[in-house]
Amino acid sequence: MTRLATIGTAAAILAAAGVALVAGRAMQPQPSPGLLALAAHAADTGPPIYFRDPDGKPFYSLTPKKTADGRDYRAVRAGEDISFDEPGEAPGAMTADAKGDHKGDRKIKYYRNPMGLPDTSPVPKKDSMGMDYIPVYDGEDSDDGSIKLSPGKIQRSGVKSEPVELRRIRTLVRAPGTIQLDERRVSVVAMRADSFVQKVADVTTGSRVTKGQPLMEIYSPAVASAAAEYLATITSKTTAGIEPYGRGSRQRLVNLDVPEPVIAEMEKSHALPITVQWSSPRDGIVLQRNAIEGMRAQPGDVLFRIADVSLVWATIDVAERDLGNVAVGQPVTVRARSYPGRDFKGRISVIYPQVNKETRTARVRIELANADLALLPDMYVDAEIDTGTPTPVLSVAESALLDTGSRQAVLLDKGQGRFEPREVKPGRRGDGYVEIRDGLAEGDAVVTSANFLIDAESNLKAALKGFAEAGEPQDGDKAMGAKP
Repeated sequence: MTRLATIGTAAAILAAAGVALVAGRAMQPQPSPGLLALAAHAADTGPPIYFRDPDGKPFYSLTPKKTADGRDYRAVRAGEDISFDEPGEAPGAMTADAKGDHKGDRKIKYYRNPMGLPDTSPVPKKDSMGMDYIPVYDGEDSDDGSIKLSPGKIQRSGVKSEPVELRRIRTLVRAPGTIQLDERRVSVVAMRADSFVQKVADVTTGSRVTKGQPLMEIYSPAVASAAAEYLATITSKTTAGIEPYGRGSRQRLVNLDVPEPVIAEMEKSHALPITVQWSSPRDGIVLQRNAIEGMRAQPGDVLFRIADVSLVWATIDVAERDLGNVAVGQPVTVRARSYPGRDFKGRISVIYPQVNKETRTARVRIELANADLALLPDMYVDAEIDTGTPTPVLSVAESALLDTGSRQAVLLDKGQGRFEPREVKPGRRGDGYVEIRDGLAEGDAVVTSANFLIDAESNLKAALKGFAEAGEPQDGDKAMGAKP
């Protein structure tokens, strides 16, 4: 049962007493005090219009209901309900709007198109579809393009406002990727002349080695010949001690990639080594071992491949639409799917200058420290790039922005139920907020809920204001060329 039924019950009692009701108002003769008391009693004791939580919590029901602990919801009758309606706004009550002459003490200024078109008339009329034009009363229209709503309309539509504040817009760009080796930290051990592997150290794929650690012993006829020539030069009584002599022979050993410690030992001992010991060129992990004892190695054959994985790359695929917000040097948080809850911090080092035409993504490279070797090559990771504003900026809730495609606006709450559309220039978005670069000041109140309901009215007011400023007459049929 609704409030209408309760009002109808009271009206029936008054009608039985011979009271005439015209346009929602009781006319003479006046009812007696006894009949008024009877009508008030009917309103207070009539059927409930809804049920609410007995503890006053914001829980309601249209039918009888019980709480979780078995208590009944409290019935609320029409006389107990709170109404925000202005006089004459009660649902179901007839008003003078239908007659088009006045609303309370206010007079009608003109009639506007029911579809929101910039078409007005000084007299009641219908549009091409037979819909009545809507009357506009004194005080409802303004010259500044604003719209005024009654407290009842604001309460029923759920209008909410929030102040414009300084916030840091935090925008995250998320992208998947994989771990890759740093190309600058990979070394290979290869021969530059025909060689034979005499012995291989106890080093296998995956072993961690340090710079200078022995890997294998090599016999090479070319290396042995160059070493004999160099020793002959530096040990000859004729050329010993003369600086230029022996330089070419030593350079030949260097060109054959003979390790520097081996050459220094020859110069010290004056002994010709049968085999040459090859060592690791850097600290790292053995990614590949192809050396086998007794094998013959051709020039260029890779016998060991060693990589330093203390610093790795995360190569991620960023969507094309996000490239404008990504820049070199931005901080990035990387999470490996193998280590949930753990974050790896890094920065963007390179944005590759090419977009994949199939996936519409671009590759972005991030440098990550990997001291504990947790991140392994080809491991899947997820990256988050913080592209937000470094300093707080003026911002409003995203729900406050009205975007028509050609313009962006908000509804400014000017108080006293008056709202004004204000065109703004939005910026970055994130965390449910949008940056406002122009159009608002700190502290301005903007509508964040039910603004689309007010927008229909405010667009009409702005259109009427535009016609007035352009000098267009707004005298109804004559001004708009509409037919009565």
